[in-house]
Amino acid sequence: MTSAAPELFTWEFATDPYPAYAWLRDNAPVHRATLPSGVEAWLVTRYTDAKQALADPRLSKNPAHHDEPAHAKGKTGIPGERKAELMTHLLNIDPPDHTRLRRLVSKAFTPRRVAEFAPRVRELTDRLIDGFAERGEADLIHEFAFPLPIYAICDLLGVPPEDQDDFRDWAGMMLRHTKAGQGGGPRGGVARSVKKMRGYLAELIHRKREALPAEAGPGEDLISGLIRASDHGEHLTENEAAAMAFILLFAGFETTVNLIGNGTYALLTHPEQRVRLRDSLAAGERGLLETGVEELLRYDGPVEVATWRFATEPVTIGGQHIAPGDPVLVVLAAADRDPQRFAEPDTLDLARRDNQHLGYGHGIHYCLGAPLARLEGQTALAGLLTRLPDLRLAVDESELRWRGGLIMRGLRTLPVEFTPVDR
Repeated sequence: MTSAAPELFTWEFATDPYPAYAWLRDNAPVHRATLPSGVEAWLVTRYTDAKQALADPRLSKNPAHHDEPAHAKGKTGIPGERKAELMTHLLNIDPPDHTRLRRLVSKAFTPRRVAEFAPRVRELTDRLIDGFAERGEADLIHEFAFPLPIYAICDLLGVPPEDQDDFRDWAGMMLRHTKAGQGGGPRGGVARSVKKMRGYLAELIHRKREALPAEAGPGEDLISGLIRASDHGEHLTENEAAAMAFILLFAGFETTVNLIGNGTYALLTHPEQRVRLRDSLAAGERGLLETGVEELLRYDGPVEVATWRFATEPVTIGGQHIAPGDPVLVVLAAADRDPQRFAEPDTLDLARRDNQHLGYGHGIHYCLGAPLARLEGQTALAGLLTRLPDLRLAVDESELRWRGGLIMRGLRTLPVEFTPVDR
């Protein structure tokens, strides 16, 4: 006899959604659920079905294929993006526009460009750890995991240092209040932050265009590169440039906050794995760090559910017929613990080799910033374990709270303690 379906989207579910996802994989792998916002969507939970859905061109990213009022009311997508004219970004469009815009921005995330950025990420990591190393305690979300990717993406975009704290404030408002597509949160604060960010980006694009040198210099910032491409006939409108800068910031910081936060938490609650990685780093090895970050992405990744997709024609996934216009949400967290794909999926094994996880997506919407996120995740974890070797949780696990949301999975706070060290 099949047990009763688990309750989804409660605070208990947010703390540990994995048992509920296991039930769905076994009993209702493509499940029609009513989200807290009232929107009905199909949840895809098995690895094979998830991989198919992520690459299926019949599943559009464009909200125009759904019920338009739902998106206008902020029930899908990012609060405030429509009013701020920030819709034309990579998470909302399909080919050929997606192909054109992705090509323009992809040069900023080449392995070579990311490798050149590595010293800056190490510098930021050390500076942030310096800020609390002597205290012997810290909240790793607010003092480390949050500011690191904000400052990194600001540097990459070309936001001047004197403006970066404003970005940090706006991003903090979004992080505290975003419940994308879930409803029930203080979304007005997010929309106001989005509007402020939009105004700032328009002004910054204008200033950079006025001062743009005739030839690109080495390591030119991303916004200048987008302006240059636009001015050389690539037909990038100012709205597209602002939307691109916005989504790179939005998608680039919260995912990495959660990668660092969730990853550190997983290591602290699996001490044998943490000691193994710490000792590997002390021996000057990098292999376990590289496979370890991939395993942390699989085991409890930063993106719980892939961003919205909408059927443009009848689609069958996992034997389930999906009607045109229906929203489809691929549950990456469920797919990445599918025992049909991963041996002992609920076990954290930093040395796992066969690890084709879906944490960065799949297909044409595969995460553009994956090389940068990997760099930031590896650098952050290596810095913490090397400089604070006896790092440990400062509270009981039961006291930690996860942010309620549909797309992202992350901790509100992560209090830790350690032996104080001189900077």
